[in-house]
Amino acid sequence: MTRYLFVRLSGVLLILLLVCLFTFGVFFVLSPDPAVQICGKNCTPELIDRIRTNLGLDEPLFAQFTSFLGGLFAGRTYGTGEGAVHCAAPCFGYSFQSSQPVWEMITDRLPVSVTLAVGAAVLWLLAGVVGGLIGALKQGTWWDRSAMMVALAGLSVPNYVFALLLQYVLVVELEWLPFPQAVAFGDDPALWFQSYLMPWIVLAFAYASVYARLTRANVIDTLAENFVRTARAKGLPRQQVIRRHALRPALTPIATIFGMDFAGLLGGALITETVFGLNGIGKMTADAIGRNDQPVIMGVTLLAAAFVVVGNVVVDLVYTALDPRVRLTVA
Repeated sequence: MTRYLFVRLSGVLLILLLVCLFTFGVFFVLSPDPAVQICGKNCTPELIDRIRTNLGLDEPLFAQFTSFLGGLFAGRTYGTGEGAVHCAAPCFGYSFQSSQPVWEMITDRLPVSVTLAVGAAVLWLLAGVVGGLIGALKQGTWWDRSAMMVALAGLSVPNYVFALLLQYVLVVELEWLPFPQAVAFGDDPALWFQSYLMPWIVLAFAYASVYARLTRANVIDTLAENFVRTARAKGLPRQQVIRRHALRPALTPIATIFGMDFAGLLGGALITETVFGLNGIGKMTADAIGRNDQPVIMGVTLLAAAFVVVGNVVVDLVYTALDPRVRLTVA
C-alpha cells in the first residue's frame, strides 16, 4: 500500500506540473499581453514597459514559468525596491480587474461551492443509487419504467432550463421558497437551507439520472454472476446477498464517476451558480471569462485539476473497501 501511494502521489505531482505548464502557456503566452490589459485605457508605452518589468514579463519564457511555479510553493515578489509587492504562497497572481490576490478570491468563494457540491452529492447519491437498485430488483415493473423515464428526463433537460423552471414554480407562483440569498449558516440556518435547496435539486437531478441508469445496469449484471448464485444456493438471506454480494461490486463504477463528478463540482458549478446568483467559484469563473481576467481563470483551472487528480487517488483507495477482489499493486 505504501509503495502504491508513493507511485500514485508521484504521478499526481507530474500531472499537476504538466497542467501548470499547459495553463501557463495558454493564458500567458498565447493570450493578449497582460501588461496592456492591466494598464487600461489611459496607457502609455512607458507604463506598459514598467508593468512588464514588475510582472517579470520581460524575462525569458522559461524564467517566467519557473517564477510562476515557485510562487505556488514559496510565494513571489512583484517589482523591486520600495514598490515591490510580495504575494504569499500559494501565489496565483493578482486579478487584472480588482487587483486582489487570486488565492484570496478563491478561498473567499470556495465555501459556497463546497456547500453546493456536498449537498447535491448527498441528494444524487441517495436518489440515483436507491432508484437504480430498486429498478434492478423490480426489473420490468411500473417502478422500473417510471424511474428510468425520470432519469431520461434528467439527462434531456438542460440545467439552466430546469433551474429557471424551478424558480418560477417554487418562488414566483407557489412562493414556497425565497430567492437564493448570500446568508451564512450561523446567521439564519433556515434561510441558508432554503437558499441552497433549489441549486441542490437542480444539480442532483442531472447527476442522479446518470447514477440511476448506471446502478441499475451494474446490479442486473452482478446478480447474474456465479458468486451471487453461489451465495443464493448456500441459503443466505436475500437482503444479505444483495447488500454484501451484489451491491458492493456494482458500486465500483459508481465510485469512479462520483470521484470525478464531485471533484469537478468543487471547482465550481458555473451554470447553476450563475443562474441562482451564488457567489461561488463557478460564478467567479464566469465573470473572469467575460472580462478575460487571466490569473483568475488560470487559478481556478489549476484548483479544479488538483481536485480531479486527488479525487482519482481517493477513488482507487475506496475500491478495496467496495470490492475485496480489487488489490492495489504496482507494476
